[in-house]
Amino acid sequence: MSASAVFICDVKGKVLISRNYRGDIDMSVVDKFMTLVMEMEDEATLTPIIQHGNVTFCYIKYNNLYLLTTTKKNANVALSFSFLHKIVQVFCEYFKELEEESIRDNFVIIYELLDELMDFGYPQTTDSKILQEYITQESHQVEVQARPPSTVTNAVSWRSEGIKYRKNEVFLDVIESVNLLVSANGNVLRSEIVGAVKMRVYLSGMPELRLGLNDKVLFESTGRGKTKAVELEDVKFHQCVRLSRFENDRTISFIPPDGEYDLMSYRLNTHVKPLIWVESVIERHAHSRVEYMIKAKSQFKRRSTANNVEIIVPVPQDADSPKFKTTVGSCKYSPELNAVVWSIKSFPGGKEFLMRAHFGLPSVMSEDTEGKPPIHVRFEIPYFTVSGIQVRYLKIIEKSGYQALPWVRYITQNGDYQLRTS
Repeated sequence: MSASAVFICDVKGKVLISRNYRGDIDMSVVDKFMTLVMEMEDEATLTPIIQHGNVTFCYIKYNNLYLLTTTKKNANVALSFSFLHKIVQVFCEYFKELEEESIRDNFVIIYELLDELMDFGYPQTTDSKILQEYITQESHQVEVQARPPSTVTNAVSWRSEGIKYRKNEVFLDVIESVNLLVSANGNVLRSEIVGAVKMRVYLSGMPELRLGLNDKVLFESTGRGKTKAVELEDVKFHQCVRLSRFENDRTISFIPPDGEYDLMSYRLNTHVKPLIWVESVIERHAHSRVEYMIKAKSQFKRRSTANNVEIIVPVPQDADSPKFKTTVGSCKYSPELNAVVWSIKSFPGGKEFLMRAHFGLPSVMSEDTEGKPPIHVRFEIPYFTVSGIQVRYLKIIEKSGYQALPWVRYITQNGDYQLRTS
Protein backbone atom coordinates (compact mmCIF):
# COMPACT_ATOMS: atom_id res chain seq x y z
CA MET A 1 0.00 0.00 0.00
CA SER A 2 2.72 2.47 1.07
CA ALA A 3 0.50 5.36 2.24
CA SER A 4 2.42 8.38 3.46
CA ALA A 5 -0.19 9.87 5.80
CA VAL A 6 -3.74 9.54 7.09
CA PHE A 7 -5.93 12.59 7.78
CA ILE A 8 -9.42 13.03 9.23
CA CYS A 9 -11.02 16.39 8.42
CA ASP A 10 -14.39 18.02 8.92
CA VAL A 11 -16.43 19.24 5.93
CA LYS A 12 -14.83 22.69 6.19
CA GLY A 13 -11.38 21.20 5.72
CA LYS A 14 -10.17 21.56 9.31
CA VAL A 15 -7.80 18.72 10.19
CA LEU A 16 -9.04 16.90 13.32
CA ILE A 17 -6.49 14.07 13.33
CA SER A 18 -3.38 13.48 11.25
CA ARG A 19 -0.74 10.75 11.28
CA ASN A 20 2.31 11.18 9.04
CA TYR A 21 3.83 7.71 8.65
CA ARG A 22 6.68 8.49 6.27
CA GLY A 23 7.33 12.16 7.00
CA ASP A 24 7.21 13.18 3.33
CA ILE A 25 3.78 14.90 3.31
CA ASP A 26 3.24 18.53 4.23
CA MET A 27 0.10 19.53 6.15
CA SER A 28 -0.65 22.18 3.53
CA VAL A 29 -1.67 19.49 1.04
CA VAL A 30 -4.94 19.03 2.97
CA ASP A 31 -5.90 22.64 2.19
CA LYS A 32 -5.27 21.93 -1.47
CA PHE A 33 -7.30 18.71 -1.23
CA MET A 34 -10.34 20.55 0.16
CA THR A 35 -10.04 23.24 -2.51
CA LEU A 36 -10.03 20.55 -5.21
CA VAL A 37 -13.02 18.77 -3.62
CA MET A 38 -15.06 21.99 -3.53
CA GLU A 39 -14.18 22.80 -7.14
CA MET A 40 -15.12 19.29 -8.34
CA GLU A 41 -18.40 19.33 -6.37
CA ASP A 42 -19.35 22.59 -8.11
CA GLU A 43 -18.56 21.08 -11.50
CA ALA A 44 -20.22 17.72 -10.63
CA THR A 45 -16.98 15.88 -11.49
CA LEU A 46 -16.14 14.60 -8.01
CA THR A 47 -14.09 11.39 -7.92
CA PRO A 48 -12.83 9.30 -4.94
CA ILE A 49 -9.23 9.63 -6.15
CA ILE A 50 -7.69 13.07 -6.69
CA GLN A 51 -4.18 13.85 -7.92
CA HIS A 52 -2.34 17.10 -7.31
CA GLY A 53 1.21 17.31 -8.52
CA ASN A 54 3.03 14.22 -7.23
CA VAL A 55 0.53 13.61 -4.39
CA THR A 56 -2.44 11.23 -4.73
CA PHE A 57 -5.45 11.55 -2.39
CA CYS A 58 -7.78 8.58 -1.74
CA TYR A 59 -10.72 9.51 0.47
CA ILE A 60 -14.13 8.48 1.77
CA LYS A 61 -16.82 10.58 3.43
CA TYR A 62 -18.50 9.36 6.62
CA ASN A 63 -20.87 11.32 8.88
CA ASN A 64 -19.64 14.69 7.55
CA LEU A 65 -16.02 13.63 8.00
CA TYR A 66 -13.40 13.17 5.29
CA LEU A 67 -10.98 10.27 5.86
CA LEU A 68 -8.10 10.37 3.42
CA THR A 69 -4.76 8.76 2.73
CA THR A 70 -2.04 10.52 0.80
CA THR A 71 0.88 9.01 -1.04
CA LYS A 72 3.66 9.98 -3.41
CA LYS A 73 4.19 6.40 -4.56
CA ASN A 74 2.37 4.01 -6.91
CA ALA A 75 0.20 2.66 -4.08
CA ASN A 76 -2.48 -0.03 -4.13
CA VAL A 77 -5.66 2.06 -4.38
CA ALA A 78 -8.07 -0.79 -3.54
CA LEU A 79 -6.09 -1.51 -0.38
CA SER A 80 -6.17 2.21 0.52
CA PHE A 81 -9.98 2.29 0.39
CA SER A 82 -10.23 -1.01 2.26
CA PHE A 83 -7.97 0.45 4.97
CA LEU A 84 -10.08 3.64 5.28
CA HIS A 85 -13.26 1.59 5.71
CA LYS A 86 -11.43 -0.55 8.27
CA ILE A 87 -10.55 2.60 10.22
CA VAL A 88 -14.25 3.53 10.29
CA GLN A 89 -15.17 0.01 11.48
CA VAL A 90 -12.55 0.00 14.27
CA PHE A 91 -13.47 3.50 15.48
CA CYS A 92 -17.18 2.57 15.52
CA GLU A 93 -16.33 -0.50 17.62
CA TYR A 94 -14.60 1.77 20.15
CA PHE A 95 -16.82 4.86 20.12
CA LYS A 96 -20.18 3.43 18.90
CA GLU A 97 -20.50 6.41 16.56
CA LEU A 98 -17.78 8.02 14.46
CA GLU A 99 -18.42 11.74 14.27
CA GLU A 100 -16.59 14.98 14.99
CA GLU A 101 -17.48 14.98 18.68
CA SER A 102 -16.26 11.42 19.27
CA ILE A 103 -12.91 12.32 17.66
CA ARG A 104 -12.47 15.42 19.83
CA ASP A 105 -13.24 13.38 22.96
CA ASN A 106 -10.80 10.56 22.16
CA PHE A 107 -7.60 12.04 20.75
CA VAL A 108 -5.27 9.84 22.82
CA ILE A 109 -6.94 6.54 22.01
CA ILE A 110 -7.23 7.46 18.30
CA TYR A 111 -3.51 8.18 18.01
CA GLU A 112 -2.76 4.84 19.72
CA LEU A 113 -5.06 3.06 17.27
CA LEU A 114 -3.55 4.78 14.23
CA ASP A 115 -0.09 3.73 15.43
CA GLU A 116 -1.19 0.08 15.57
CA LEU A 117 -3.33 0.09 12.43
CA MET A 118 -0.45 1.18 10.20
CA ASP A 119 3.32 1.30 10.38
CA PHE A 120 5.52 3.20 7.90
CA GLY A 121 2.63 3.28 5.43
CA TYR A 122 1.71 -0.42 5.58
CA PRO A 123 -1.40 -1.85 7.35
CA GLN A 124 -0.62 -3.92 10.43
CA THR A 125 -3.16 -5.07 13.04
CA THR A 126 -6.63 -4.13 11.79
CA ASP A 127 -8.81 -6.62 13.70
CA SER A 128 -10.79 -4.65 16.29
CA LYS A 129 -11.11 -7.65 18.66
CA ILE A 130 -7.33 -8.04 18.80
CA LEU A 131 -6.81 -4.28 19.23
CA GLN A 132 -9.27 -4.22 22.13
CA GLU A 133 -7.12 -6.73 24.01
CA TYR A 134 -4.36 -4.23 24.60
CA ILE A 135 -5.72 -0.81 23.61
CA THR A 136 -8.64 0.11 25.84
CA GLN A 137 -10.39 3.38 26.59
CA GLU A 138 -8.41 3.62 29.87
CA SER A 139 -5.07 2.53 28.41
CA HIS A 140 -3.48 5.99 28.69
CA GLN A 141 -4.27 5.98 32.44
CA VAL A 142 -2.62 2.64 33.17
CA GLU A 143 0.86 2.97 34.66
CA VAL A 144 2.12 -0.43 33.49
CA GLN A 145 1.89 -0.79 29.74
CA ALA A 146 0.08 -3.98 28.79
CA ARG A 147 2.10 -6.34 26.61
CA PRO A 148 0.71 -6.95 23.13
CA PRO A 149 -1.06 -10.31 22.93
CA SER A 150 0.61 -13.15 21.08
CA THR A 151 -2.02 -12.87 18.36
CA VAL A 152 -0.21 -9.87 16.90
CA THR A 153 2.73 -12.06 15.87
CA ASN A 154 0.87 -15.37 15.86
CA ALA A 155 0.04 -17.18 12.61
CA VAL A 156 -3.60 -17.22 13.79
CA SER A 157 -3.83 -13.47 14.36
CA TRP A 158 -7.62 -13.48 14.87
CA ARG A 159 -7.63 -15.78 17.91
CA SER A 160 -5.81 -15.68 21.24
CA GLU A 161 -4.35 -18.73 22.93
CA GLY A 162 -5.50 -20.02 26.31
CA ILE A 163 -9.24 -19.37 25.85
CA LYS A 164 -11.34 -21.47 28.24
CA TYR A 165 -15.09 -22.02 28.63
CA ARG A 166 -16.95 -24.22 31.08
CA LYS A 167 -19.54 -25.00 28.41
CA ASN A 168 -18.32 -25.26 24.82
CA GLU A 169 -20.91 -24.11 22.29
CA VAL A 170 -21.16 -22.88 18.69
CA PHE A 171 -24.16 -20.95 17.37
CA LEU A 172 -24.52 -20.72 13.59
CA ASP A 173 -27.17 -18.54 11.92
CA VAL A 174 -27.91 -18.70 8.19
CA ILE A 175 -29.66 -15.39 7.43
CA GLU A 176 -31.02 -14.62 3.97
CA SER A 177 -32.38 -11.24 2.89
CA VAL A 178 -34.72 -11.08 -0.11
CA ASN A 179 -34.41 -8.05 -2.41
CA LEU A 180 -37.49 -7.80 -4.62
CA LEU A 181 -39.07 -5.26 -6.95
CA VAL A 182 -42.51 -6.08 -8.39
CA SER A 183 -44.35 -3.98 -10.99
CA ALA A 184 -47.98 -2.89 -10.60
CA ASN A 185 -49.12 -5.64 -13.00
CA GLY A 186 -47.45 -8.34 -10.91
CA ASN A 187 -44.23 -8.93 -12.88
CA VAL A 188 -41.05 -9.45 -10.88
CA LEU A 189 -38.62 -6.82 -12.21
CA ARG A 190 -35.68 -7.60 -9.93
CA SER A 191 -35.02 -10.32 -7.39
CA GLU A 192 -31.97 -11.60 -5.56
CA ILE A 193 -31.04 -13.35 -2.32
CA VAL A 194 -28.23 -11.96 -0.17
CA GLY A 195 -27.14 -14.45 2.45
CA ALA A 196 -24.75 -14.50 5.40
CA VAL A 197 -23.51 -17.21 7.74
CA LYS A 198 -23.04 -15.62 11.17
CA MET A 199 -21.33 -17.39 14.05
CA ARG A 200 -20.99 -17.02 17.80
CA VAL A 201 -18.17 -19.22 19.05
CA TYR A 202 -17.59 -20.09 22.70
CA LEU A 203 -14.94 -22.81 22.46
CA SER A 204 -11.86 -23.53 24.55
CA GLY A 205 -8.38 -23.89 23.14
CA MET A 206 -7.55 -23.67 19.44
CA PRO A 207 -10.25 -25.76 17.73
CA GLU A 208 -10.60 -26.45 14.02
CA LEU A 209 -14.10 -26.35 12.54
CA ARG A 210 -15.32 -27.90 9.31
CA LEU A 211 -18.58 -26.77 7.78
CA GLY A 212 -20.42 -28.64 5.04
CA LEU A 213 -23.17 -27.08 2.90
CA ASN A 214 -25.33 -28.50 0.10
CA ASP A 215 -23.02 -26.82 -2.40
CA LYS A 216 -23.88 -27.63 -6.02
CA VAL A 217 -20.25 -27.64 -7.21
CA LEU A 218 -19.31 -30.15 -4.49
CA PHE A 219 -22.33 -32.38 -5.14
CA GLU A 220 -21.66 -32.53 -8.89
CA SER A 221 -17.98 -33.33 -8.37
CA THR A 222 -18.88 -36.23 -6.07
CA GLY A 223 -21.61 -37.60 -8.34
CA ARG A 224 -24.58 -36.30 -6.34
CA GLY A 225 -25.79 -33.83 -8.95
CA LYS A 226 -29.44 -34.83 -8.67
CA THR A 227 -29.55 -34.07 -4.96
CA LYS A 228 -31.08 -30.71 -4.03
CA ALA A 229 -28.14 -28.32 -4.03
CA VAL A 230 -27.49 -24.59 -4.17
CA GLU A 231 -25.13 -22.79 -6.54
CA LEU A 232 -23.58 -19.97 -4.51
CA GLU A 233 -22.36 -16.78 -6.20
CA ASP A 234 -20.11 -13.94 -5.02
CA VAL A 235 -18.94 -15.93 -1.98
CA LYS A 236 -16.86 -13.92 0.48
CA PHE A 237 -15.16 -15.53 3.48
CA HIS A 238 -13.75 -14.31 6.78
CA GLN A 239 -9.95 -14.35 6.79
CA CYS A 240 -9.95 -17.44 9.05
CA VAL A 241 -11.19 -19.74 6.24
CA ARG A 242 -8.51 -21.74 4.40
CA LEU A 243 -9.19 -20.62 0.84
CA SER A 244 -6.85 -23.17 -0.76
CA ARG A 245 -8.76 -26.00 0.93
CA PHE A 246 -12.08 -24.59 -0.30
CA GLU A 247 -10.80 -24.25 -3.86
CA ASN A 248 -9.50 -27.82 -3.87
CA ASP A 249 -12.42 -29.78 -2.39
CA ARG A 250 -15.06 -27.14 -1.37
CA THR A 251 -14.43 -27.84 2.32
CA ILE A 252 -14.95 -24.81 4.56
CA SER A 253 -12.21 -25.40 7.15
CA PHE A 254 -11.15 -22.77 9.71
CA ILE A 255 -9.91 -21.90 13.18
CA PRO A 256 -12.66 -19.53 14.38
CA PRO A 257 -12.24 -16.17 16.11
CA ASP A 258 -13.66 -16.03 19.62
CA GLY A 259 -17.14 -14.56 19.96
CA GLU A 260 -19.37 -13.16 17.23
CA TYR A 261 -18.38 -12.67 13.58
CA ASP A 262 -19.52 -13.22 9.97
CA LEU A 263 -18.04 -16.43 8.58
CA MET A 264 -19.17 -15.94 4.98
CA SER A 265 -21.57 -14.07 2.73
CA TYR A 266 -23.03 -15.01 -0.63
CA ARG A 267 -25.51 -13.87 -3.26
CA LEU A 268 -27.97 -15.70 -5.51
CA ASN A 269 -29.15 -13.77 -8.55
CA THR A 270 -32.21 -15.95 -9.06
CA HIS A 271 -35.93 -15.59 -9.70
CA VAL A 272 -37.73 -15.37 -6.38
CA LYS A 273 -41.48 -15.77 -6.03
CA PRO A 274 -42.79 -13.00 -3.73
CA LEU A 275 -43.03 -14.52 -0.25
CA ILE A 276 -45.66 -11.99 0.83
CA TRP A 277 -47.83 -10.73 -2.01
CA VAL A 278 -49.70 -7.43 -1.58
CA GLU A 279 -52.51 -6.18 -3.83
CA SER A 280 -53.92 -2.68 -3.49
CA VAL A 281 -57.09 -1.03 -4.77
CA ILE A 282 -57.12 2.75 -4.31
CA GLU A 283 -60.28 4.79 -4.78
CA ARG A 284 -59.82 8.55 -4.94
CA HIS A 285 -62.70 10.95 -4.53
CA ALA A 286 -61.38 14.29 -5.76
CA HIS A 287 -60.46 16.73 -2.99
CA SER A 288 -62.55 14.90 -0.38
CA ARG A 289 -61.30 11.43 0.56
CA VAL A 290 -59.24 8.41 -0.48
CA GLU A 291 -59.96 4.75 0.32
CA TYR A 292 -57.55 1.82 0.30
CA MET A 293 -58.31 -1.88 0.12
CA ILE A 294 -55.15 -3.92 0.79
CA LYS A 295 -54.96 -7.70 0.42
CA ALA A 296 -51.88 -9.52 1.75
CA LYS A 297 -51.18 -13.15 0.98
CA SER A 298 -48.34 -15.37 2.21
CA GLN A 299 -46.96 -17.48 -0.64
CA PHE A 300 -44.70 -19.85 1.30
CA LYS A 301 -45.36 -23.30 2.77
CA ARG A 302 -48.03 -23.67 5.42
CA ARG A 303 -45.63 -25.13 7.97
CA SER A 304 -43.70 -21.81 8.04
CA THR A 305 -44.80 -18.57 9.71
CA ALA A 306 -43.64 -15.01 9.10
CA ASN A 307 -43.15 -12.97 12.27
CA ASN A 308 -43.39 -9.21 12.88
CA VAL A 309 -44.74 -8.45 9.41
CA GLU A 310 -45.11 -4.76 8.55
CA ILE A 311 -46.82 -3.64 5.35
CA ILE A 312 -46.07 0.04 4.73
CA VAL A 313 -48.63 1.61 2.38
CA PRO A 314 -47.86 5.18 1.19
CA VAL A 315 -50.66 7.77 1.43
CA PRO A 316 -50.91 11.41 0.23
CA GLN A 317 -48.99 14.00 2.24
CA ASP A 318 -52.16 15.96 3.05
CA ALA A 319 -54.19 12.93 4.26
CA ASP A 320 -55.94 13.24 7.62
CA SER A 321 -58.72 11.67 9.74
CA PRO A 322 -57.50 8.05 9.37
CA LYS A 323 -59.92 5.17 9.86
CA PHE A 324 -58.92 1.50 9.66
CA LYS A 325 -60.55 -1.89 9.55
CA THR A 326 -58.56 -5.12 9.35
CA THR A 327 -59.14 -8.87 9.65
CA VAL A 328 -55.92 -9.34 11.63
CA GLY A 329 -53.20 -7.25 13.27
CA SER A 330 -53.27 -3.51 13.85
CA CYS A 331 -52.88 -0.34 11.77
CA LYS A 332 -51.46 3.05 12.55
CA TYR A 333 -50.95 6.21 10.55
CA SER A 334 -47.33 7.45 10.50
CA PRO A 335 -47.32 11.09 9.33
CA GLU A 336 -43.51 11.20 9.34
CA LEU A 337 -43.52 8.41 6.72
CA ASN A 338 -46.70 9.59 4.94
CA ALA A 339 -47.81 5.98 5.21
CA VAL A 340 -50.09 3.46 6.91
CA VAL A 341 -48.19 0.76 8.79
CA TRP A 342 -50.14 -2.52 8.97
CA SER A 343 -48.54 -4.75 11.62
CA ILE A 344 -49.18 -8.50 11.73
CA LYS A 345 -47.36 -10.31 14.54
CA SER A 346 -47.81 -13.80 13.07
CA PHE A 347 -48.54 -14.51 9.39
CA PRO A 348 -48.79 -18.29 8.65
CA GLY A 349 -48.07 -19.64 5.17
CA GLY A 350 -50.94 -19.90 2.71
CA LYS A 351 -53.07 -17.30 4.52
CA GLU A 352 -54.77 -14.17 3.16
CA PHE A 353 -55.72 -11.06 5.14
CA LEU A 354 -57.53 -7.82 4.29
CA MET A 355 -57.17 -4.23 5.49
CA ARG A 356 -59.28 -1.17 4.65
CA ALA A 357 -58.16 2.41 5.26
CA HIS A 358 -60.06 5.67 4.83
CA PHE A 359 -58.48 9.17 4.78
CA GLY A 360 -59.80 12.66 4.30
CA LEU A 361 -58.11 14.88 1.68
CA PRO A 362 -58.62 18.52 2.74
CA SER A 363 -56.35 20.21 0.18
CA VAL A 364 -56.41 20.40 -3.60
CA MET A 365 -52.95 18.90 -4.14
CA SER A 366 -52.50 17.42 -7.62
CA GLU A 367 -52.21 13.65 -7.79
CA ASP A 368 -49.64 13.87 -10.56
CA THR A 369 -47.21 16.00 -8.55
CA GLU A 370 -47.38 13.59 -5.61
CA GLY A 371 -46.27 10.48 -7.45
CA LYS A 372 -47.05 7.02 -6.12
CA PRO A 373 -44.31 5.46 -3.97
CA PRO A 374 -44.22 1.65 -3.77
CA ILE A 375 -45.50 -0.48 -0.89
CA HIS A 376 -42.70 -1.78 1.36
CA VAL A 377 -42.90 -5.04 3.30
CA ARG A 378 -40.87 -6.09 6.33
CA PHE A 379 -40.87 -9.62 7.73
CA GLU A 380 -38.86 -12.42 9.29
CA ILE A 381 -39.44 -16.14 8.66
CA PRO A 382 -37.58 -18.46 11.08
CA TYR A 383 -36.53 -22.04 10.21
CA PHE A 384 -36.72 -21.24 6.48
CA THR A 385 -34.39 -20.26 3.63
CA VAL A 386 -35.50 -19.14 0.17
CA SER A 387 -32.44 -20.58 -1.56
CA GLY A 388 -32.75 -23.98 0.09
CA ILE A 389 -29.23 -23.81 1.52
CA GLN A 390 -28.62 -26.35 4.30
CA VAL A 391 -25.87 -27.01 6.82
CA ARG A 392 -25.05 -30.69 6.28
CA TYR A 393 -22.55 -30.89 9.13
CA LEU A 394 -20.48 -28.78 11.51
CA LYS A 395 -17.52 -30.72 12.90
CA ILE A 396 -15.47 -29.44 15.85
CA ILE A 397 -11.97 -30.87 16.23
CA GLU A 398 -9.84 -29.96 19.25
CA LYS A 399 -6.80 -31.84 20.60
CA SER A 400 -8.21 -32.13 24.14
CA GLY A 401 -11.22 -33.95 22.64
CA TYR A 402 -13.95 -32.11 24.54
CA GLN A 403 -17.60 -32.39 23.50
CA ALA A 404 -19.14 -29.23 22.01
CA LEU A 405 -22.72 -28.38 21.16
CA PRO A 406 -23.38 -26.89 17.70
CA TRP A 407 -26.66 -24.98 17.25
CA VAL A 408 -27.92 -24.11 13.75
CA ARG A 409 -30.71 -21.65 12.94
CA TYR A 410 -32.19 -20.46 9.62
CA ILE A 411 -33.86 -17.08 9.10
CA THR A 412 -35.29 -15.40 5.98
CA GLN A 413 -36.03 -11.69 6.17
CA ASN A 414 -36.84 -8.80 3.88
CA GLY A 415 -34.15 -6.79 2.20
CA ASP A 416 -35.19 -4.06 -0.23
CA TYR A 417 -38.70 -5.49 -0.73
CA GLN A 418 -40.96 -3.23 -2.83
CA LEU A 419 -44.26 -3.67 -4.67
CA ARG A 420 -45.24 -0.86 -7.02
CA THR A 421 -48.81 0.45 -7.09
CA SER A 422 -48.57 2.22 -10.43
